Amino acid sequence: MTMENRNTQNLNCGCDPYLLSLVETSQEQQPVAKISNRSTGLLLASITGGAAIALSVVCFPFVAPALRRVVLPYVPASTQQVENVMKALSKSSTGGKKLIDLGSGDGRIVLAAGQRGFQSHGVELNTVLVLYSKLAAWRQRIKNATFSRQDLFKVDYTKYNNIVIFGVEEMMPELEALFEKSLTSSSQVIACRFPLPNWKPSHIIGEGIDTVWVYEV
Repeated sequence: MTMENRNTQNLNCGCDPYLLSLVETSQEQQPVAKISNRSTGLLLASITGGAAIALSVVCFPFVAPALRRVVLPYVPASTQQVENVMKALSKSSTGGKKLIDLGSGDGRIVLAAGQRGFQSHGVELNTVLVLYSKLAAWRQRIKNATFSRQDLFKVDYTKYNNIVIFGVEEMMPELEALFEKSLTSSSQVIACRFPLPNWKPSHIIGEGIDTVWVYEV
């Protein structure tokens, strides 16, 4: 129906022309409103999807280690824990200056040992933490502190005199068995938070969650 015929029909019905014009205007604007709402919905869906993907990318390096056989959760060492580890290193009778930190996290143990003259290395599964630690070593100009993304069960322990481990209770028996067959006779193990189940420590430093157990091999 043409506009002229529709107007003629509306006048013949005896309706108010002003009210009829409002109705017609509303009908013409409805398609535009639908298109606008659909565009807004698509935009919001795109933003939400993009945010979910970005969050997954950021979180994956922290979640992925939990899918492995052995888990070393990232719990930053306290200042007192770092000091206790440094005390244990200063009392070492091995005389060795090569250190490895298993599950090095943000690198604070490795960096502190490097500042004290140790050739220190940290192994960590979390790629983000490895990159962060490398950046910290570069910023602090500690050239004898290095880091790598590596499985602790694939490390050549014969290269190191001092092994530092911030483990969890459930994994300490497996680590103890690993150390028994992998360590040289002139090395020491420094266990933090949890002791090795069967080895007798040569001495203990600190108390509570800051306790450090020192084992001479």
